[in-house]
Amino acid sequence: MRVVFMGTPDFATGTLKALLESKHEVAAVYSQPDKPRGRGKEMQFTPVKEVAAAAQVPVYQPVKVKDPEVIQQLKEICPDVIVVVAFGQIIPAEILRLPKFGCVNVHASLLPKYRGAAPIQWAVINGEKKSGVTTMKMDTGLDTGDMLLKKELELAFYETGGSLFDKLSAVGAELLLETLDKLEKGEVVPVSQPKESPTAYAAMLTKKTGNIDWNKGAVEIERLIRGLNPWPSAYTHLGGKTLKIWKASVKDSGKYETETPGTITEVTKQKIGVQTGDGLLYIEELQLEGKKRMPADAFLRGFELKHGMQLG
Repeated sequence: MRVVFMGTPDFATGTLKALLESKHEVAAVYSQPDKPRGRGKEMQFTPVKEVAAAAQVPVYQPVKVKDPEVIQQLKEICPDVIVVVAFGQIIPAEILRLPKFGCVNVHASLLPKYRGAAPIQWAVINGEKKSGVTTMKMDTGLDTGDMLLKKELELAFYETGGSLFDKLSAVGAELLLETLDKLEKGEVVPVSQPKESPTAYAAMLTKKTGNIDWNKGAVEIERLIRGLNPWPSAYTHLGGKTLKIWKASVKDSGKYETETPGTITEVTKQKIGVQTGDGLLYIEELQLEGKKRMPADAFLRGFELKHGMQLG
């Protein structure tokens, strides 16, 4: 097939690389405009643009893909299919209707669950036992198009947003190639989605998402920590400074009425016990503002914590 690829972040690069190595022809790549990054605020290529440029594939970065000149450009390229993976813009109906095989989206959830921008992290935060990837023929709704193929996997006990991201990126690349081959042969039977999703919309993450509410239970907080690792990270405050928590474990459930949630109740050589609204959370890896990320034992050698100190 003659393919146009639309994508922007790291998650999309695995699928683009798989396409470039396949029998299909990647005629053009569309990505979001470059943005300044780092301390120097220098303009940097998007991850997808880096891969496309290395493969010498034409790259286009329209501010608005719905602009008439972009639509005309796509008509001239005349793709058989447009593959969309975390592009970051709404695809207008005129583009959706343009290719022979439509626009195929690679979505990192088992649709209709977790429609939205951050399905990977929310699956971990919500304690899902399994996740996966769905290829979908796009329509004008938000992740509501007909489902094509699915592949699921089980989440590991200590799964993080980052580890699941890597796994689903690889799964998505494989599933997309299988989907294109079956579409070309007429072997895919699209399945319509129900109007309502069985889970809440997987809303976009912000830094505020990671602000720990110690009134919640230890199990829920521990999942939040894993789901937001490595970005945007879960955090609290200690002595007026931000304290990121990278790894934790749950001791037990049950609320201890004598302690206020957020109170440090136990300090050992290896862990820091914190009272939550339901159970104790043991902090095992953390990072104080201005310091390096480190295990709890290394942190405690340079910073004194005592029973009764308050987090948050």
